[in-house]
Amino acid sequence: MRLLVVEDEADLLGALRAGLARAGYAVDTAPNGAEALEKLTVTAYDLMLLDLNLPDVDGFDLTRRIRSGEIDGPSGRDVRILMLTARAGLTARVTGLDLGADDYVVKPFALAELLARIRALLRREAGGDDAVLEVGQLSLDTARRAARRGGRDLRLTNKEFGVLEYLMTRPGRVVSSEDLLEHVWDEHTDPFTQTVRVTVGTLRRKLSAEGESALIETVIGRGYRLLEDV
Repeated sequence: MRLLVVEDEADLLGALRAGLARAGYAVDTAPNGAEALEKLTVTAYDLMLLDLNLPDVDGFDLTRRIRSGEIDGPSGRDVRILMLTARAGLTARVTGLDLGADDYVVKPFALAELLARIRALLRREAGGDDAVLEVGQLSLDTARRAARRGGRDLRLTNKEFGVLEYLMTRPGRVVSSEDLLEHVWDEHTDPFTQTVRVTVGTLRRKLSAEGESALIETVIGRGYRLLEDV
């Protein structure tokens, strides 16, 4: 899943990017509201972590503009927004939630709690309530970063895990290479690279390593579809 972190404190921004990347997310960053707006107009993010105290725009105003549809971009007005702020008062929390934030975390915070809140919001986006995704005999534990097919553990890289997670939230639907690149890789990835095709290929081989049927179908000219493992 692809996240946008909007934070003007350079040290915290770097720490968040590193921690979220270790957890398997594709992470883009913006140190101010102007850069965040620019990125929101060109990239479809699954979730935005938004600091309220930005140097050029208030996070409340940015949230209002997103929810009102004023910002035209692929992320849309329904992108998940998790506010990060030192404002611990009840009034600020209520204001943020009323403006359309999905969650609110007060600084300082533990990375483990932040990751749990991110997983909860992304599960809500996918229409699920459980940390474990299941499609047929495939199961994906998003909290433990563990994948299984039947009784067999799958040893996946972060990108393979990300691709499988994205496909498992859309079983039976064709997902384009462009969609996978947009949601599993970050802004530093060459859009003309073959990394999606290569990653899907290695993931497909790992899923069928014991001679089982292939679960990822290539739909020529359109993308990939996850078939149910029965």
